[in-house]
Amino acid sequence: MLEFYKTFENKTVKIDQPEYGCWINAVSPTEEEKNFLIEEMGIVPEFVKSSLDEEESSHLDYDEDNNQTLVIVDYPSAEDKADGFDTLQYTTLPLGIVIMKGYIVTISLYENYNIDDMAKGKVRGIDTNLKTRFLLLLLLRISQRYLIYLRQIDRLSSRTEHRLHKSMQNKELIQMLGLEKSLVYFSTSLKTDEITLNKIMRGKPIKLYDEDQELLDDVMIEIHQAIEMCNIYSNILSGTMDAFASVISNNLNIV
Repeated sequence: MLEFYKTFENKTVKIDQPEYGCWINAVSPTEEEKNFLIEEMGIVPEFVKSSLDEEESSHLDYDEDNNQTLVIVDYPSAEDKADGFDTLQYTTLPLGIVIMKGYIVTISLYENYNIDDMAKGKVRGIDTNLKTRFLLLLLLRISQRYLIYLRQIDRLSSRTEHRLHKSMQNKELIQMLGLEKSLVYFSTSLKTDEITLNKIMRGKPIKLYDEDQELLDDVMIEIHQAIEMCNIYSNILSGTMDAFASVISNNLNIV
């Protein structure tokens, strides 16, 4: 899917064809759409490929020949796991942002809330002509989504632990293991996102403007908060799982 958006008089609207100063959003693009991005828009082929690689980790890349910058960031995702227990699984997925002359392009394998919110006008201050600001607003939205999901994980963990105290069932144990795994995914992705953000802060190759400094600081604060929360919840959940493992072991020894 290819969509095109452009900001007119402080309002971002969908347009039929790409125009100078617009945002191009590609979600799970077909071969024809990928060819359009590469051949018609001139995007570096490797940038398109990397953005659609599910195993790609967060990083920043610059192609000097084409004067294009690729920012890969990991964003959080939540999905119901088909395991017969209706458990909720959190993971992270890559999102590619290409900054090039006249355009900003987002490329991803799946639809996600962060891009949807930007497209639906739920994020204030968007201007497709201001590519650095657009990138920072997207990064801020992603970091806020991490915080939302981390709080959800904490609540789920507390409720599941409460049920485990009453009756140690497979469903609850599997849910706890899933949450523990989710926090590992989050921790790894947040740390790589932080490294990428630090590279952006240096102002090379993405040009930073004085008016965006406060926004950049906000993104860094949110990322740091998410990393700290993730570490705290991981330690708590790990301790809880160790305690239940000891209880199970003691019960087996008694039997």
